[in-house]
Amino acid sequence: MNDSLPALLQGLIGWLADPAHWQGSNGVLERGLEHIFYMMVSTLIGAAIALPIGIGLGHSGRGGLLAINLTNIGRAVPSFGVIIFVFLLVGYGVIPVIVALVALAIPPMVTNSFVGMRGVDPAIRQAATAVGMTPWQRLLQVELPIAMPLIMAGVRTSAVQVMSTATLAAYVGLGGLGRYLIDGLAVRDLVQVLVGAVLVAILAVATELLFAGLQRLVTARGLRHD
Repeated sequence: MNDSLPALLQGLIGWLADPAHWQGSNGVLERGLEHIFYMMVSTLIGAAIALPIGIGLGHSGRGGLLAINLTNIGRAVPSFGVIIFVFLLVGYGVIPVIVALVALAIPPMVTNSFVGMRGVDPAIRQAATAVGMTPWQRLLQVELPIAMPLIMAGVRTSAVQVMSTATLAAYVGLGGLGRYLIDGLAVRDLVQVLVGAVLVAILAVATELLFAGLQRLVTARGLRHD
């Protein structure tokens, strides 16, 4: 095979232009949906765990730095290592992949939600209390709207990281766009490897743009940086 860059780019265009590569169980659409499924499930589970922790600790102002340091330990643990460890415990299936991706998703969301909540001006908290707001009203109507840009930035970071890392699912025999990378490397088909890398990059950029739009949507107009 000609491994020069022009030949690879020509092969990439030809591969993507072939309708046969977009259909069937190994087609781009099927693999892309599998990849998105891994990202969505992992990010949602990660958010369900991380956001209450970060928001709660940021609201109370107690134990936040310890929680951030503990969750950030997960950044030092390779996701592939987590997959293999859980795989040895529970066996083949989607669970090892989801556990590893959830572990990857949690740290940015805990950190950003805590920092966002602690960044609320104490004078604003005091003013909300002075007008008779309960702690829950202050949290929901004052603190969360102000902290929301940073909270959503953490969710966005997690989603993009998980989307990029979900290729690891292929290492334990599952699907997703990582299959093109693993299968291509197995037979030294560099065009297929390039296809997988390009498609994952496109999904990562699309995820970044989507969550940037969501972040802007849930941010109060007065807090937007236009």
